[in-house]
Amino acid sequence: MSSVFPGPRFLSLLHQNSKTLIQAKQIHAQLVINGCQDNSLFGKLIGHYCSKPSTESSKLAHLLVFPRFGHPDKFLFNTLLKCSEPEDSIRIFANRASKSSLLYLNERTFVFVLGACARSASSSALRVGRIVHGMVKKLGFLYESELIGTTLLHFYAKNGDLPYARKVFDEMPVRTSVTWNAMIGGYCSHKDKGNHNARKAMILFRRFSCCGYGVRPTDTTMVCVLSAISQTGLIEIGSLVHGYIEKLGFTPEIDVFIGTGLVDMYSKCGCLNSAFSVFELMKVKNVFTWTSMATGLALNGRGNEAPNLLNRMAESGIKPNEITFTSLLSAYRHIGLVQEGIELFKSMKTRFGVTPVIQHYGCIVDLLGKAGRIQEAYEFVLAMPIKPDAILLRSLCNACSIYGETVMGEEIGKALLEMEQEEKKLPFSGSGCEDYVALSNVLAHKGKWIEVEKLRNEMKERRIKTRPGFSFV
Repeated sequence: MSSVFPGPRFLSLLHQNSKTLIQAKQIHAQLVINGCQDNSLFGKLIGHYCSKPSTESSKLAHLLVFPRFGHPDKFLFNTLLKCSEPEDSIRIFANRASKSSLLYLNERTFVFVLGACARSASSSALRVGRIVHGMVKKLGFLYESELIGTTLLHFYAKNGDLPYARKVFDEMPVRTSVTWNAMIGGYCSHKDKGNHNARKAMILFRRFSCCGYGVRPTDTTMVCVLSAISQTGLIEIGSLVHGYIEKLGFTPEIDVFIGTGLVDMYSKCGCLNSAFSVFELMKVKNVFTWTSMATGLALNGRGNEAPNLLNRMAESGIKPNEITFTSLLSAYRHIGLVQEGIELFKSMKTRFGVTPVIQHYGCIVDLLGKAGRIQEAYEFVLAMPIKPDAILLRSLCNACSIYGETVMGEEIGKALLEMEQEEKKLPFSGSGCEDYVALSNVLAHKGKWIEVEKLRNEMKERRIKTRPGFSFV
């Protein structure tokens, strides 16, 4: 009796009811056995594999396509770009673009690869994104497609190239609220230049609110602007924006997104009473609302009240998470509440059931280091159940340099350089300058000028440059 293989329609129905990765793999096996070439079903299966992106799911998706389709059509190719890990998407696109005509690529192709370049942390992402920019300009998509223009803007903003993001923004003939939000949010998310970018965000928002050409600010717009105000501390403008928010019809009492933004803005501008007023009136609160209020207490010298607020939070049915404690510990570190920070750290696991991660340990080490409690910080690191990372060790090394703990500082500084070599960083990548500077400072404190000179010569050989400081004064 001959075997009867399930057809594409049956497999498609079966896929709709599959819930697990194992079931998806079973359907994949049937596709291979049956010799099915149904692109729609293959696309759905790729989406299933990559619904929870991981290295394994990305590999499975590639195995599904390339052995059977040496040159997948636009649909399968775009689905693969959309669903793969960012680095895989960039590599697939680069391979296709080098072998095929640009006319084979469409609008969705460019949107997906630019999105991957925005999400990727690889050094090649900015370079590939610039190449894609040239492609869309050559094909005429840049000024015809709002989606590509906005995605391109987002890509440059995510990679920190704000001048080029603004250039794309200014050249766009039509802008949606998403476009305005992407540019304003781009300025707000890069705090490395402090008030400079935040003020640019506020100026751009004023232009949007006055002459947005029929486009109305959204809740995302308002939260971005509130973030910019919290960076500048301009409470007068914050109060005006609060009034503008209500004029637009947004209700902070029931809009948790905007309500949380207001709590954060008032707290960081030093108006704790106004922050509490908004907080207590909110009928809906999420973990970020409670976190913003607790962090506000700490930043305004009332950190001893934060644990009680966390208890209220837990009683309301919302459990503090890792971000809650990272934010609070960072605030304690910022204003030097050493004992409060240590007590909060101890309570994470015992009272709230949150297991500390490396960021929490790093906050405590930095808190102790800035307070001059170097030996205590060192013993804390030795007792850690997880391996310290470079950021944590660098913080301790800098503290050793400041407080004259040169023996310990030299030991940690050399460990940092060994860690860098173990991670096999590229010799001319220009990274690792912080580690060299930290060790150099410690050696200088000890008067070991010959070793300082050797270290600086090594930096020159590896083309490692220190980042210049700047001031707005």
